[in-house]
Amino acid sequence: MRTTLFGYTIKNGKAYIDKEKAARVQKLFDGYISGMALRTAALEAGIDTFHGSAGRMLKNQKYMGTEYYPVIIDEETFQKAQLEREHRAVKLGRVHKATENLPILAPTKFSFRSQEIMFDDPFKQAEYAYSMIESEWF
Repeated sequence: MRTTLFGYTIKNGKAYIDKEKAARVQKLFDGYISGMALRTAALEAGIDTFHGSAGRMLKNQKYMGTEYYPVIIDEETFQKAQLEREHRAVKLGRVHKATENLPILAPTKFSFRSQEIMFDDPFKQAEYAYSMIESEWF
């Protein structure tokens, strides 16, 4: 079951803006853009939540409006918050660049020596069979 986004209320299957909570969402965005930490901005806005939850609120594009949710945050404010998040992540060294995909060098052809010993225990036989594998590279 999904929950209703903070700042909205649902009536008869339709989302409406809860003016009091929507003002808090706007204050969260404004506080974060002005330089406050996530949790501090949330608390100042009257939203008692964790750092991660406040961060998810800032990333939620539904606040810019969808077919279902009306607009609470304009696109310019939303983009400023995203730029600020990116700026802070870079400043704190929390942006990890993707490493170059190097080819995986693994044997692609195998050959077996003949099995000269037979065990009654299937696990010992399998262990012996695997020890007989000779691999060739490419």
